[in-house]
Amino acid sequence: MQFSKSTDYALHALIHLAHSEHRRNIGIKELSASLGVSESYLSKIMSKLRRDGIVRAVPGVNGGYELARPAGQITFLEVIHVIEGRQSLFECSTLNSKQHRLLAEERAADRDRDCQGNSECLVKKVMDGAEQHLYQYLREHTIQSVLDEAFKERDPVNKK
Repeated sequence: MQFSKSTDYALHALIHLAHSEHRRNIGIKELSASLGVSESYLSKIMSKLRRDGIVRAVPGVNGGYELARPAGQITFLEVIHVIEGRQSLFECSTLNSKQHRLLAEERAADRDRDCQGNSECLVKKVMDGAEQHLYQYLREHTIQSVLDEAFKERDPVNKK
């Protein structure tokens, strides 16, 4: 599994906006130069984030982008879903295979002789569990948590 470069740029752009939030909004030129990505590519990413209410566009000559809500309320999972979509990470492609039918029959025989029709993919069950753990981890991390970690590492007094 690999996330796209768009997700990488989106997360870094949000961290940059959050870090600069107390100063001003940031124009697409400055943001793209900071991230080393073209303005047109970054504009498409920022448009997606704007449509989903993560950032807002500030119009005018000195306009740009700013966070639409506090950085502590923007989770990594939310950003990933906006950029990548909400598809499942794993799909079982062998539900009709002989191997899958044999496993289902063995499992049904162990539980109850009447459950022969069970078609649950046991591999998918494991993969779905892993996906839920990943999603929980990404839900727990916010744009602000990254900034907090960066400042903690820079400040020797607050290092643990």
